[in-house]
Amino acid sequence: MSLESWDDGGVPELTARVVRASFPKGTLAVRVREALGPLFSDGSFAEAFSARGRPAVSPGALALVSVLQYAEGLTDRQAADQVRARIDWKYLLGLELDDPGFDFSVLSDFRARLIGHGLEGHVLDLVLARCSELGLLRAGGRQRTDSTHVLAAVRTLNRMEFVGETLRAALEALAAAAPAWLSPLVNADWVKRYGARIDSYRFPRGDNVRQEWAEQVGRDGFSILEAVYAPQAPAWLREVPAVQVLRRAWVEQYHRDGEGVRWREGKDLPPGRRRLSSPYDPDARYATKRGSGWCGYKTHLSETCEPHAPHLITHVLTTDATVADTEATTVVHQGLATRELLPEEHDVDAGYVTAAHIVAAREAHGIELLGPVGLDTCHENYEGEHFTQSAFTIDWEAKKAVCPQGKTSASWSEQRKSSGTPVSRVHFTAQDCAACPVQDMCTKAANGKWGRSLTLLPQDQQAALEERRREQLTDQWQQRYNIRAGVEGTISQAIRRTRIRRTRYTGLPKTRLGHIFAATAINIIRLDAWLSETPLGGTRTSHLTRLQLAA
Repeated sequence: MSLESWDDGGVPELTARVVRASFPKGTLAVRVREALGPLFSDGSFAEAFSARGRPAVSPGALALVSVLQYAEGLTDRQAADQVRARIDWKYLLGLELDDPGFDFSVLSDFRARLIGHGLEGHVLDLVLARCSELGLLRAGGRQRTDSTHVLAAVRTLNRMEFVGETLRAALEALAAAAPAWLSPLVNADWVKRYGARIDSYRFPRGDNVRQEWAEQVGRDGFSILEAVYAPQAPAWLREVPAVQVLRRAWVEQYHRDGEGVRWREGKDLPPGRRRLSSPYDPDARYATKRGSGWCGYKTHLSETCEPHAPHLITHVLTTDATVADTEATTVVHQGLATRELLPEEHDVDAGYVTAAHIVAAREAHGIELLGPVGLDTCHENYEGEHFTQSAFTIDWEAKKAVCPQGKTSASWSEQRKSSGTPVSRVHFTAQDCAACPVQDMCTKAANGKWGRSLTLLPQDQQAALEERRREQLTDQWQQRYNIRAGVEGTISQAIRRTRIRRTRYTGLPKTRLGHIFAATAINIIRLDAWLSETPLGGTRTSHLTRLQLAA
C-alpha cells in the first residue's frame, strides 16, 4: 500500500462545535489536541509505505490511535470502534462526524510496518521532540530508571509439559498443512498422547514412569523430524515455524545415541538465556528474581524527575527475562545519547551499578551514575571487627599492597573473572599472616602457600568503588538518593493504566513496540495533567499506619 496524505488542516467546524457542547471541560483526547496540536504527521512514517499502490489509512492517525489504545486499555477492535463512535477521538484526529473509520486489522499491519522498517521508537521520539519544543523537556538534570517483569502471552510450562506441547504444536501444524503426508506416520497411540493440550493431561505418577513418558515423546519427536528432513519429503515442510521450534527444542532437551533417547540433565542443558520456554513464543525466557519466577520479558523505564517539570518517560528498553539489570545500564545511556536527552545525574538501584559503570558513565557521557554498590567486606565470616579491603594501602605503580601491620604483598597477578572483567589478584605469604598478632581479624588462610588475598579492580574503577562506598554511608548521600524511589510510581502507573505487566503479543519485537506505545501514552497522560495543573496523587498510607502517625 502507498501513503495517503493526511493533510490535517484543523478540526472540522461541526466536529469542534459538537465536542465543545458535549464536553465543556474536555477529555484527554480533546485537551491533547488543543495543547499539543497534531502530534504525528504522515511524512514521519513515509519510510514504511510504498510510493505506489492502493492508498493506505493515514499512518499519523494510526499512531495516535495506537497510543490512545494503550492509554485506555483497549483491544484493536475496541480502538477501531472508538474511532467510529467517539466524537472526542474524531476531534483529536481531525475527522468529520460521519467519518467511517477503518477496519481494526489495519492496526496490526501498522505495527508490523513499524517493526519491519525499524521505526519502533519513532512515536516516542516525536512526542519527546514536541515536549522539547514546548520547553517541557531538556537534556541535563536528573533521571531515574528501574525495571519490572513482563509475563509472556503464553502459559508457563514445566519440562514435561514443554516437550509434549512442542511436539503437539508441530503435529497440529503439519496436520493442517500436509494431512496426507502426516497420516501414515501417526497411529491411535499418538492421537491419545497428543490429541489434546498437554496441560490438560494427567501425567503418570512415579519418577521412572514419567521419565519413560518423556523419552517416548523424545522418540516420537525424532521420528517426525527424520520424516520431515528425509530427501523425499517436501522441502517446504522444514520451513514450518512449529517444525523449526521442534527441531531446536529437541536439540536442547534430548540426547540421542546408540543407546537411545535420553533427557539432558544439569550442565548438559543449555543456559536459561538460550533455552526455549514455550513453543508459542520463541523469544520468551524463564527467569527468577528474589525467589519468584516468570516466563517472559523485562522492561526498563527511564524518566525525568525534575521538581518543576512534568516527569516524562525518555527511554524504554525491553529484553528477555534473563538479561540482568547491569547489562541494561550502558544501553540506556546510549539510547538517551541518541535522543540528546542525557541527564547530569542518573539515579538507579544497586542492580544497575558497578564500578565499571560509574567510570564509563562519567567518561563517555558525563553522567553521575547514582546508586549503591556492595559493601566493603571480605569473604570470610567474622563476628566482630575485621580488616576490610580498604584497610590495605595499594601501590599501583609498584604493584604492591601493604597490610595494616606493614607487611608487603608477595604476589600480584593480572587475571579476568568469568564475566570478562579484568582484576588483579594480590596475595600475602602464609608466613607473614601466621606470625601476625591480629591474624584473627584479617584471615584464616595461613596454613597453605598463601595467607590473606585481595581482588582489585582496575585502578580507576577501584577508586570509584571505594569513593562510592564511603559516600553511600552518609546521610547527605541518602537524602540525595531518595528521589530514586519515585520511579516505582511510574512503573505502578504503567502497570495499572496500560497493563504492561502482561504483553499482548508474542515475540520480543512486538512486545517492545507495545511498551513504547505504553510509555508514550503515559507521557501524554502526564502532559495533560501538568498542563491542566492536576496535582500529583499522594502516597497511599494504610489505616494502621495513619493510626500510628496520629499517636
